[in-house]
Amino acid sequence: MSENNVIHIIGAGLAGSEAAWQAAEAGARVILHEMRPVRGTEAHQTGGFAELVCSNSFRSDDATQNAVGLLHEEMRRAGSVIMREADKSKVPAGGALAVDRDAFSDGVTAAIEAHPNIEIRREAIETLPPEDWTNVIVATGPLTAAPLAEAIRALTGEESLAFFDAIAPIIYKETIDFDIAWMQSRYDKKGPGGDGADYVNCPFDEDQYAAFLNAVLEGEKTEFKDWEKSTPYFEGCLPIEVMAERGPDTLRYGPMKPVGLTDPRTGKRPYAVVQLRQDNALGTLYNMVGFQTKLKYGAQTDIFRMIPGLEKAEFARLGGIHRNTFLNSPKLLGPSLQLKARPALRFAGQITGVEGYLESAAIGLLAGRFAAADAKGVETPPPPATTALGALIGHITGGHVSGGQEKNFQPMNINFGLFPEIETPRTDSEGRRIKGKEKGFARKRALSARALADLQSWLQNRPLAAE
Repeated sequence: MSENNVIHIIGAGLAGSEAAWQAAEAGARVILHEMRPVRGTEAHQTGGFAELVCSNSFRSDDATQNAVGLLHEEMRRAGSVIMREADKSKVPAGGALAVDRDAFSDGVTAAIEAHPNIEIRREAIETLPPEDWTNVIVATGPLTAAPLAEAIRALTGEESLAFFDAIAPIIYKETIDFDIAWMQSRYDKKGPGGDGADYVNCPFDEDQYAAFLNAVLEGEKTEFKDWEKSTPYFEGCLPIEVMAERGPDTLRYGPMKPVGLTDPRTGKRPYAVVQLRQDNALGTLYNMVGFQTKLKYGAQTDIFRMIPGLEKAEFARLGGIHRNTFLNSPKLLGPSLQLKARPALRFAGQITGVEGYLESAAIGLLAGRFAAADAKGVETPPPPATTALGALIGHITGGHVSGGQEKNFQPMNINFGLFPEIETPRTDSEGRRIKGKEKGFARKRALSARALADLQSWLQNRPLAAE
């Protein structure tokens, strides 16, 4: 394949893999550069594409009441390889879409390797690509290698922002004591492939919670280097010890909230609960939900075995922490994700300032389509702001610019707060007045219906049919 008139994509995580797939499906020629396994990272364990290193969950799959579920559906309709393989490898998780991580990565890798328009090069790109690469997507993710990060910083004249993102532990199910723990989804909610009892629940009484909280606060933590100490955490993925430091009830109203759960031994709601979610298709591994941590390994083992039902727990993986880097995208990137200082470069994934696997893949989807349009000499506008895809790219490319707020730009998950307002229906389909909590549900349904209709128009009008 000639180096000219091709799309070079750096990084084969979720964003890079999705970008490569979208561009190739549109008929463009793609060279996908991935440094693993030639060179590893602090968090990855394999050389597979789209490896999930933190959680196996793509969160809610409800397309009518949740912006995350809506983004799932939009990506499915746009031909997403990430969503296709996620659906193939899903495991029970209540109302969430969770996957067998190995099966998911294997499926994405096989699809990319088999595509006739994609060439794969296992190599590290140490710095900015050469000038004769005229159509490039940088999808190096939150673990961008230092030399490349420094080159980007030098080119933009901006200080890249960074935050810490922590990894939750994984436990062997056979070591959980089910005389204490029980299976139940919050409010008994059923999800894809689930039965309303998809989570392991470990209950605390008030004294047990107080002892556990004190152990978390006193436990030995990972020491950071001087240059890391000023790096802020992302609020949506705080380590448990950071939450514990904010007050005695922060964990109990966060990942340890007991609402919607009933301990079958007492018939009552526990004081606090640790939930574990299935992590593989065999159901042998369970992930501690929301329990990302910077506690040292020895401390983790001792403290987490204080959790009722986990006294004899064996860990397939303990928690960890890694440093994430992202751009000041509202100032640096144009509406099609091109770097203003060098338009031949596009960025995709977490480096653009979205948070979450799903959102990273969604930006990869858009970057791949934009790059393919350039390669074919046509124009493809961003999706409408009324869609989840449009709301997400609007946030990172322009949502913080007005009023000079670029300096306060922070990563964001998809949520209905990013969507343009809509008039909430006043009556239901049978003409009855909508009131109370139902107004919020009706508003979300209306936002979702509008989004899917507008997305369909955008997809039908795009001039990107494969040749």
